Amino acid sequence: MTKTYSPKAIEIERQWFVVDAEGQTLGRLASRIARVLAGKHKPGYATHMDTGDHVIVLNAGKISVSRDKRETKVYARHSGYPGGFRQETLGDLLARRPEEVIRRAVKGMLPRTTLGVQQSRKLKIYAGPDHPHDAQRPEPLPETGALVR
Repeated sequence: MTKTYSPKAIEIERQWFVVDAEGQTLGRLASRIARVLAGKHKPGYATHMDTGDHVIVLNAGKISVSRDKRETKVYARHSGYPGGFRQETLGDLLARRPEEVIRRAVKGMLPRTTLGVQQSRKLKIYAGPDHPHDAQRPEPLPETGALVR
């Protein structure tokens, strides 16, 4: 009989990847990042465990979004109080907090469980070209399909 392999927590090796968001499309970049955070690029992927890697995103403010998307995409929230409904367009949020645009796009592609929260903690986003994670020696994030080792 053959048994299904399930990785153990001590066997998981985490890498650090860095990606430059300048000129990249929001959705395509977010799906690449979500795939790495979930660990789907590894042969030892397990749906019930966090086997993913860390991702650093630079130049979040220079991401490519069409003009129509900037004006029509709306982020809405409600505080729970009367009159507490707030909404903001993608263009406004991109001008105010560009890191939040990428964080929300990636979060929507991760599971809505405690596992998804754990995976999203490994995402570090910066509006500019600098980051404080040089000690982790991050590698450039390869294009999709080139990650399998």
